[in-house]
Amino acid sequence: MFTVSEFKWLTDPQTAYRILKPWWDVFSHYICMVMLLISLLGGTLQIAQNKMLCLPCKMFVNNHCLPPWESASTPANNTPLSGIKNLLDRQQYSYIDAVCYEKQLHWFSKYFPYLVLWQTLLFLICSNFWFKYPSTSSRLEHFITILHKCFDSPWTTRALSEAVEISGEKQSYHKAKIVSKLSFTTISFEAGTKLSGSRVEPNFTDATERTILDRKEGEQAKAIFEKVKKFKAHVEEKDIIYKLYMRQIIIKVILFVLIISYIPYYIIEMDFDIICTVDIQIFTGYQEYQCVHSLSTIFKLLASFYTMLVVIHGFLSVYSLYWMLRRSLKKYSFETVREESSYRDIPDIINDFAFILHLSDQYDPLYSKRFSVFLSEVSENKLRQINLNLEWTAERLRYKLQKTPQDKTELSLFMLSGLPDAVFELKELEVLKLELITEAKFQTAMSQLTNLKELHLYHTPTTVDQQALNCLSENLQVLHIKFTDMDKAPRWIFNLKNLTELHLTGNLKMEKNHFVFLNGLENLKNLKMLYMKNSLPHIPAVVTGSGLLLNKLSIDNEGTKLTVFNTLKNMINLTNLELLNCDLERIPHSIFSLYNLREIDLRGNRLKTIEEIISFQHLKWLSCLKLWYNAIAYIPVQIGTLSNLEQLYLNNNRIETVPPQLFLCRKLRYLDFSSNHLTTFGNEISELKHLQYLNVSNNNLEALPNGLFQCHNLRTLLVGKNSLTILSPLIGDMENLIHLELTGNQFEFLPEELGRCNFKPGELIVEESVFNSLPASVRERFFKSDAEQA
Repeated sequence: MFTVSEFKWLTDPQTAYRILKPWWDVFSHYICMVMLLISLLGGTLQIAQNKMLCLPCKMFVNNHCLPPWESASTPANNTPLSGIKNLLDRQQYSYIDAVCYEKQLHWFSKYFPYLVLWQTLLFLICSNFWFKYPSTSSRLEHFITILHKCFDSPWTTRALSEAVEISGEKQSYHKAKIVSKLSFTTISFEAGTKLSGSRVEPNFTDATERTILDRKEGEQAKAIFEKVKKFKAHVEEKDIIYKLYMRQIIIKVILFVLIISYIPYYIIEMDFDIICTVDIQIFTGYQEYQCVHSLSTIFKLLASFYTMLVVIHGFLSVYSLYWMLRRSLKKYSFETVREESSYRDIPDIINDFAFILHLSDQYDPLYSKRFSVFLSEVSENKLRQINLNLEWTAERLRYKLQKTPQDKTELSLFMLSGLPDAVFELKELEVLKLELITEAKFQTAMSQLTNLKELHLYHTPTTVDQQALNCLSENLQVLHIKFTDMDKAPRWIFNLKNLTELHLTGNLKMEKNHFVFLNGLENLKNLKMLYMKNSLPHIPAVVTGSGLLLNKLSIDNEGTKLTVFNTLKNMINLTNLELLNCDLERIPHSIFSLYNLREIDLRGNRLKTIEEIISFQHLKWLSCLKLWYNAIAYIPVQIGTLSNLEQLYLNNNRIETVPPQLFLCRKLRYLDFSSNHLTTFGNEISELKHLQYLNVSNNNLEALPNGLFQCHNLRTLLVGKNSLTILSPLIGDMENLIHLELTGNQFEFLPEELGRCNFKPGELIVEESVFNSLPASVRERFFKSDAEQA
């Protein structure tokens, strides 16, 4: 026998899942509990009481047992007898009751409690199977766990409070035309002190102060955001919960139709009086019996009540089916939440995720509203910013400040989730470098950085407020932009009217032979220097057009062949041209039309011959020519026509000889022939009276010409990694020489005249064994000079 307490677990409607039970499921559950009690009551009565009571009957007429005084043996005066004696003992009566109960009682009266029990269990299983099925229960449990964390998170309360305030502000604006803005005060803390912060609230009479999240709460909220993202990605893939719930409802409707189709009919068959005719005369002496089913009346009442409950349960199932079919429950929109809050980016969701939220709305719409806070990127960014501000205070940022070689104050930030607000407090900041920042927002407070002149954005998406943009437009002069795909670079850079130097690194996409990203480049009227490191098929038309008055153009094409140079001749103001790694085999002729050029750099190409160098004579202002890192084998004699040349870079080529005509360029101050195949160097070098730097290292020189030592203005001489065996004593005549590199040669000794040179400490670079060949007095002089410098 079962006790009610043993079914206590059925009375608890899965407390953990209560938020996923609509009102009709809750009502149906309680109806099932009442049905279960009906079955338990019926079963208990059936066990506790006699199931049937029977008495033998001697004569049956018209299915009725006649009393003895109406039978043929009754006396004439029809006087009833004092009693009826059947001559049966108790065991025989029990036997008769049992046989008639089994043989003659209708099956519905006999099994009614059990029928109600299994039908109720079917209803319960159909209502709760989705909570136990592995594929759905795991998702539901995960959802409920996350939902409770979202509901209890302090960040949720804060975000919803902001939404209420913003809604209040909008109403106040429409009524009184007053705009109130929310702003955060600067958060600061020192080691060992308690974190605290304040928020500037709108000017409302009942506005209350709210403290900023502490570090632990911020980290917990951050973890919730990550869980919600993963859960959303996982659950939106399928609609298995939706389908299973639909199938449960359909089964309940079918079960309702089956039950209601037969129960009313069989209730009529539940009789109190029963005529039992069984062939047990050999045991009792009687064949007919008059029996009563003592539980028939109460069973009829219970069955009628049960039928009424089944009808109600069925109507609820039909209603739930109608609710499932009347609109798509595999889509959920947060339109209302978006209208009421500042989180306009909350996405609509689909499939099982949407269906679960529809169910929770039937319990309490506040759950989905709180959950939506963790679906918004704006909300996540706000939380990330608060955590970032707690970690990166002004004191910590000032500790990271450095001085550049140009003596500028620089701050470099790497791989942060955003831009700390404390950056805008560093009024002394001149150079700001941001690399791999998730998203940097330049706020209004950036107007305080009046000294900021240079900005580096490396793979850092940015947004900028109008006031911040105005500040950058007024103050910023140098901008470095680097993205893998330049389409992700910010477009506001073309509003920087005072920008003079722009560096663009990344892939530029072309549409119809046009570089889309560069639209707007002509707006930078003050731009003088443009550096582009891309893989361009040709120079963009907007660069060579009349809209820009560039003084310097640098293109690093990363090995991709650059063609079509005709438009280059339009850049008449160009003074510095760099075509690096452009896979050039010849010097483009359009360069010779740029009469104002002062410097040309053709590094990293495939130049084998420079016969076009004769045309450089038209470039009267050309003072620096860089033809390094190519495959040049010889220098044409026409190089002597470049009379104004001051710097010549021919290192890392394949040059074997230097023509004497080179030394007609008497203004040369810088000459680099390192990493070539030189074996000799002409005495005519003595004509270069202004030469200050000479690099012939990593060649095959066996001797230095004596004319070299007549270059009395030479300050740096690099002759390392050659085959030199002797250093001329004339080296002592070079009084201005302050740096000499001799390593990698075959010297056995050095001349003592070397001591007359005014080397700076550490500027004489030679093997220690060779240095020790100098006289002791010379070595002591060098050591003394080093000590004095120290």
